[in-house]
Order: sequence, then structure tokens, then C-alpha cells
Amino acid sequence: MSHLDVDIIDFLILTIIPVAILFVIEMICRAIKVVSWIKLTIQAILMLAFAIAYVTVITPHVLTALCLLALAGALFYQAKRAKIDPKKSQY
Repeated sequence: MSHLDVDIIDFLILTIIPVAILFVIEMICRAIKVVSWIKLTIQAILMLAFAIAYVTVITPHVLTALCLLALAGALFYQAKRAKIDPKKSQY
């Protein structure tokens, strides 16, 4: 990916970091028995933070940021569903 001045290893690391954070939050929340809508909201906020960071702080990765924004939207939606009716939420 030389046209972005980002090496392929760097791009893979930038892609893997948000996924690793999602798993870490999941494991911590399961260990301390957090309500699912709170866990999903925390995950969504962090995905928004990563999306903003990927556009502003480092070399712009617009497509990755858009994917993270879509993921954050889905997580916020699931958090809303889980808060309204916890029985309908699978998470």
C-alpha cells in the first residue's frame, strides 16, 4: 500500500487493534457481569473514538473509519434494543 505511505503490516495492525479492543471489553464485561447494554455502549463509544483517530491523528484511513462508524452505529442500535427489552438482545 505504498500509495498511502502505510506499509501492509502497519495497515494490518491498525485493523486488528479495534477488533482486539472489542474482545478485551467483552472479556472484562463478562468477568465482572456488566449489563449488556452498557457493554455495547462502551464498545460503540470506543469504535467512534477509533474512527475519529483514524481520520485525524494518523494518516487518513477513511474507509476503515467509515467501517468503524458503521460498526459503532450497529453497536448503539443493539445497546438500545438491549436496554428496552433485554430478552430480545443476544449479547
